[in-house]
Amino acid sequence: MGIPVFNAPEKYYSLWRASIEDRDKFWDGIARESMVDIHWFKEWEKVFEREYPHFKWFVGGVTNTGYNCVDYKVARYGEKTAYIHEAPELGVSRRITYEELYKLVRKYSAALRGLGVDKGDRVLCYMPNSIEAVAILLSCARIGAISTCVFAGFSSGALADRIELTTPKTIFTQDSAFRRGKEVKLKEIVDEALRICPTRVAEKVEHVVVNRVTDRETPETGKEKSFEEFEEMGKGLDDSYVPLESNEPLFIMCTSGTTAKPKPVVHTHGGFQIWAYWTAKWIYNLKPGDVVFNTSDIGWIVGQSYLVFGPPLAGCTAVLYEGTPDYPEPDMWWRMIEKHRATLLWISPTGARALRALGVEQAEKHDLGSVERVVCAGEVLNPEVWHWLHEDVFKGRIPVIDHMWQTEVPGAMFGYPLGVEPPRVKPGSAGFPLPGVLPEIVDERDGRVCKPNERGILLLREPVPGMTANLWGDPERYRREYWEAKPITSGRYYTGDSAYLDDEGYIWFSGRSDEVIKIAAHRVGPTEVESALISHHAVAEAGVCGVPDEFRGELVAAFVVLRSGVKPSEELKKELVAHVRKVMGPFIVFKGIEFVDMLPKTRSGKIMRRVMRRLWTGEELGDLSTIETDASVDEVREAISKLRPVEEAETRK
Repeated sequence: MGIPVFNAPEKYYSLWRASIEDRDKFWDGIARESMVDIHWFKEWEKVFEREYPHFKWFVGGVTNTGYNCVDYKVARYGEKTAYIHEAPELGVSRRITYEELYKLVRKYSAALRGLGVDKGDRVLCYMPNSIEAVAILLSCARIGAISTCVFAGFSSGALADRIELTTPKTIFTQDSAFRRGKEVKLKEIVDEALRICPTRVAEKVEHVVVNRVTDRETPETGKEKSFEEFEEMGKGLDDSYVPLESNEPLFIMCTSGTTAKPKPVVHTHGGFQIWAYWTAKWIYNLKPGDVVFNTSDIGWIVGQSYLVFGPPLAGCTAVLYEGTPDYPEPDMWWRMIEKHRATLLWISPTGARALRALGVEQAEKHDLGSVERVVCAGEVLNPEVWHWLHEDVFKGRIPVIDHMWQTEVPGAMFGYPLGVEPPRVKPGSAGFPLPGVLPEIVDERDGRVCKPNERGILLLREPVPGMTANLWGDPERYRREYWEAKPITSGRYYTGDSAYLDDEGYIWFSGRSDEVIKIAAHRVGPTEVESALISHHAVAEAGVCGVPDEFRGELVAAFVVLRSGVKPSEELKKELVAHVRKVMGPFIVFKGIEFVDMLPKTRSGKIMRRVMRRLWTGEELGDLSTIETDASVDEVREAISKLRPVEEAETRK
């Protein structure tokens, strides 16, 4: 297969083509160009080395991500704000400069050593977005410890899974967090997780360090230390950084587990820095003057890449926001943008849909003139929501772009290169492949390479810097799930996504490959049907899945959240069916539509279509530890109990 041609801007296409024609020369040059922000104590001996299925980047090079985020920046940016922490439900609004961050990270580096944490030890962070949490993660990187961050809100079962997978020596947590006025007792969740872990794992956890934000007493197990005690343990101890070979682990990020047990994805110092830094420059046009308002959590890969490490690598300011967009007031995110004069808004499609449901009037209360671009990822940004952000909120004055990546690849794999040459945006598409990304879309039945506009399984033909080269403690699972997932995909990286490339080279994602709905001879992506539903003025959100049908194989079952003030009715269901068939074609046949108040989602905002389908078929639901709220499952279960075909005649047309 030759190098494909796509209709990207000429300057960007030349950059991409150079990365494919001579990989080693390209990434050698890119790494050297980044030395203004990414220091190497020793240059690499070899750009790329592979022993299938594993690989290494910048072999023999010595660097340190924590050092580059803090020590290497303090001389240039000492008085500049590094992080702003906003936690409205705690009454917290504070900031820390690069100079202050440098001092705090040095203090924590010594304190970690005081706890007995050394290079290669794992440290688990189960804390909300905060300056303390970020400083712990940077300190771990700086001394060569391997951090793993877990979303502060996961259940004890989900946390126990991650403790067992990573066997941390120390856990950092908070006594409590608050979400829409409800207290989440984080320390007690940690205690329960340790109780249900295998004894051999729980015994390896030597300390649980607790950051107290309330006056409430918490149960004691004998492992607790306050943050004050933790800091005291570092007095007089070594606070220096540790130079590390490029391929030594930086952090472990466990996948959300929507389909199976979480996978402990390993990211390394060298490849992660280069990929996170450069994809942000190419896609976001990230620069030192930026104030990044990223609505993600540090427990997700987006938070690791573009809250914890990415902004300080580039010398930016990042806002650490703890809370939801609509509590205690419905305009909280817009307030933060205005207050801190954010230049880059980083948001998930779920977050964008939530803002749209709250109404454009919430945005219109605020001066959003500082925002220069909006970037979105997590799932497909539905065209209707794109139009709302681009035209209704920002009046068409700034770019709004979607892009796609994964926990396993910690920066954009596909996107719109604002930082190279602004392209024409196609709402609903994630844009073009990033440098080094050589996509191949194949038919899942026979492995044939798909033609333009033909949907198939997305594969990558080669690794890229930043891509995980292993799963912690399980190299065989890594081989099996990423490089040999199916016989027809063997030897290529399996993304698990269903997608197609149009005749100009733009990529369009349809959902996970195992979620594609097969109606007779037609293969339909669930996100396409969801976008069609959302394009109706009455719909705020939608989730769809395929359910068995004896005549057509599968039909569409839809669960719809209506916009505020819209009343559900049988007439509206029929109107929505007609609307989708008008938008997509008469081959879209519904088993039925039901209205719900919420959809089952992971806490990172991904719709759990697997759960919807299994509720319909009566199968075991599997691991629900990552679900945002159990009530959403109950809602869908109740809806299914009354779901019926829209009309018998409709089904048999």
